[in-house]
Amino acid sequence: MATAYVQQFKSYCESDKQWRAREEFIVKNLDNFRGHNEMDKLLALSMVWSNHVFMGCRYSNELLQTVCLMAKGIHIENAPHFTTREEIMKRNQTS
Repeated sequence: MATAYVQQFKSYCESDKQWRAREEFIVKNLDNFRGHNEMDKLLALSMVWSNHVFMGCRYSNELLQTVCLMAKGIHIENAPHFTTREEIMKRNQTS
């Protein structure tokens, strides 16, 4: 039932892989976010998590800790790995 309800929130620009992960995130946390304004907050948090995982977007440590805790137990097969500028600079300094 929850999965059918959540299906309406799929973005047309999301790949199936991204959507399945975000859908799992939403369904996993749905009981903690009831009401219209709360649902908007959950959807925003799901996008933050998805953007971080799939596109390497960076957010405040506090926000990332929150969404990563909410996503605990969600496994993404072949998740992309992003290298930060600091990692590149550190690697170049040791070369």
